[in-house]
Amino acid sequence: MKDLSDGEPSELVAAAREFINYLQVEKGLSANTISAYRRSLVRYLDFMAEKGISSPGGVTKDSLLDFAARLQDGEGYKLSPRSTAQVFSAIRMFHRFMVTEGYDEADPTSILTSPRITMTLPRALNHENIEKLLNAPHGGDEKGVRDRLILEMLYATGMRISELVGLDLGDVDTSERLVTCRGKGGKWRIIPFGTITRETLEQYLQDARPHLVRSAGSQALIVNMRGGRLTRQGCWKIIKGHARTAGIEDLVTPHVLRHTFATHLLEGGASLLVVRDLLGHESVSTTQIYTEVTRDHLMDVYRRTHPRA
Repeated sequence: MKDLSDGEPSELVAAAREFINYLQVEKGLSANTISAYRRSLVRYLDFMAEKGISSPGGVTKDSLLDFAARLQDGEGYKLSPRSTAQVFSAIRMFHRFMVTEGYDEADPTSILTSPRITMTLPRALNHENIEKLLNAPHGGDEKGVRDRLILEMLYATGMRISELVGLDLGDVDTSERLVTCRGKGGKWRIIPFGTITRETLEQYLQDARPHLVRSAGSQALIVNMRGGRLTRQGCWKIIKGHARTAGIEDLVTPHVLRHTFATHLLEGGASLLVVRDLLGHESVSTTQIYTEVTRDHLMDVYRRTHPRA
C-alpha cells in the first residue's frame, strides 16, 4: 500500500481515511504533520493486512506487540526510537478516534510502550561559522540576493524552513522590521528582524524578485528560479549548497539555523520566555533544551571573568 487512497478499502483502511480527514478538517494540522501521520498509518495497515486483519475489532494486543517487534527487529521496518515513538503516537490517536466514532468498542493500544528516547542537544553554529554561511552566496544577481535573504531571514528570525517558504509579500513589514509567520497548528506569531536583514530584504524586493516572478499576481515572498513559490526541499538544497561552499556542510542540518538563532539569543542574555515566544513553542519546557547548549558558553565566561573561578 503506497497510500491510503490505493485500492478498495477494508474497514480498517476506511477508518484510517476518515481519521486523516478528521486531522485535516477538525484538527487543522499542517500538511507536513498530516503526511507524517499518513506514513505511520500506511506502515501499520500494511502490517495488519499481512496478518489478515482488516477490521478494527480484529486488532488485538498480540498483533500490536507483533507490530512493535517488527519496528525494532528490522526486516525493512526498523526505526529509530524517536520514529518508533511517533508511529506509536499516531496509532494510539487512530484507535482512540475509532472508539469515539463507533468503529470499535475498545482501544487495545495501552499495550504499546514507547521506547526511551535519548535527548540529543541541538547543534548550533558558532559565530565564525554562521558568518561563513551568511557570506557564502556570491554575486549581485537575482539568485545571489535571494539566497542571501533566505539565510539572513532564517538566522535573524529562527523561523522553520516551512514557515519561511510559506510567507507572502504582505507578511513582511520593512519599515517596522517585523515578519508575521504561520507556525505549527496554524498559529501566527510576529518576529522582529535586524537592519542587515532589512537591507537584504529591500534589495531582494527591488532588484531580484521582480525579475524572478512570472505572474504579476504572485504573492509568494520567496520564489524559485522559475518564478513559483520555493518549496521546503528547494530551500534545503540552497542552504546545503552554500554550507558546502562555506566548508561547513557537515555542521548544517535543516534546523541548524533555528537552533543557532535560539542559542545565540540565550548566550546574549535573552529571557527563556522571550525565546519561547519567538520560536513559537507551546511550552517553555521545549525551549529549555537550549539552556543545555549554552551551558559550556556560560562556564567559559565564568572561568574567564570570576576572580575565584
